[in-house]
Amino acid sequence: MSSLLRAALITLALLTTAGCTSKPVLNTQHELPATSQVSEEKMKQVIVAALQKREWTVQRLSPQLVQAEITVRGQFYAAIDIRYTRNSYAITYRDSRDLGYKDGKIHRNYNRWVSMLDRDILAGLRSAGMQ
Repeated sequence: MSSLLRAALITLALLTTAGCTSKPVLNTQHELPATSQVSEEKMKQVIVAALQKREWTVQRLSPQLVQAEITVRGQFYAAIDIRYTRNSYAITYRDSRDLGYKDGKIHRNYNRWVSMLDRDILAGLRSAGMQ
C-alpha cells in the first residue's frame, strides 16, 4: 500500500508541475489590408479601449506607441509595448514580475492576457469598419 501511495503522490506532483510549465512569450503583429486603414488616432483609441476593457493601465501614450501594464491579484505584473500605424499594430513583451520569465519563456497566463487583449483590439477594429 505504501508504494501505491508513493506512486500516486509522484504522479500528482508531475501533473502539477506539467500544469505550470512556461510557454514561449506571445508577441503579436497584425498587418491590416490597405482597404481597411484607419487614422492613427482611431487606431490608438481602439487600442486604449481594449486595454481598459481588460483592466490594463496605460503608462504612456505617444505617437505610434502605447505602453501598458497589468497587475493581477496584487502580485503578477506584466508590461507591454503596442506599436501601431494606420494599417498595423504589434504587441510586444517589455517586462514582468512573478511570471517566471526566462530565456524567452513565461507563465502561460501572460500569453492568455495578451491573446485576449489582441482579440479585443481586432474586434474593436472590426467595429470601426475594418475587416
